[in-house]
Amino acid sequence: MKKIAVIGAGTMGNGIAHVFAQSGYDVSLIDISESALDKAISIIQKNLDRLIKKERITEEDKNATVDRLKTFTSIKQGVKDADLVVEAATENEALKLKIFKEIDEAAKDSAILATNTSSISITKIAAVTKRPDKVIGMHFMNPVPVMKLVEIIRGYKTSDEVTSTIMETSKSLKKVPVEVNDVPGFVANRLLLPMINEAIIALNRNVAGVEEIDTVMKLGMAHPMGPLQLADFIGLDVCLAILDVLYEGLGEAKYAASPLLKTMVAAGNLGVKSGEGFYSWTHATKELIVSSSFKK
Repeated sequence: MKKIAVIGAGTMGNGIAHVFAQSGYDVSLIDISESALDKAISIIQKNLDRLIKKERITEEDKNATVDRLKTFTSIKQGVKDADLVVEAATENEALKLKIFKEIDEAAKDSAILATNTSSISITKIAAVTKRPDKVIGMHFMNPVPVMKLVEIIRGYKTSDEVTSTIMETSKSLKKVPVEVNDVPGFVANRLLLPMINEAIIALNRNVAGVEEIDTVMKLGMAHPMGPLQLADFIGLDVCLAILDVLYEGLGEAKYAASPLLKTMVAAGNLGVKSGEGFYSWTHATKELIVSSSFKK
């Protein structure tokens, strides 16, 4: 396991590419947009610069990490030599199935195909390939370079050998892999998203304001950030997509997305990525201000 391909240069994709490259793997980062690739490499370099300032790595370490990164706008070219392909595209089932069909055709027969999906069935994704035994879930947490957990999700036909390989590969990234079963939302989002959704419902019903809800959870429950701030970081569109998967897959009312969440996504208020969610975000400083829509 020496060559890695990562599909998607967004927040999760560039983070995954970062940790693999920093851990000594040769990485092909793939996206249809050249500008997205340029932005991803810039973000990785800035994150490495922060590690230099904290004296966790040297300038030589940074240069070696960046040298291991290559960018491609073609899946066929980017995955052809990969031992492991990690898909980190938008949380959209139809898009992921399309990408996996393309990866399966282009990657070498021995390559393992992994998805960073946070909710979609691994078994369903694997079924569109000719190698379902080599398809597995690697659900990294955001921000990837910082968070230790990787949920490892085996599909119905994922082999023991592939599961063992991916568990060991995750450890080589200095991550802690946890194997979970292929059910909607797995563990992390099956527990997290109902909490976020309930916080949005509480806000919508005027139980308390944004800062008040987040402060209760931070100071009362020892959470590092409140559920509404976390929703902004995840992306409100992603939160909605996961809740829809949970509701469709499990059929329980507690997974039905809040009308306020649906309205905000329809309005384009997606959180940090759009600059406005439950908080207002200035991308230059990541300044956090309660959105004018939710001020008392």
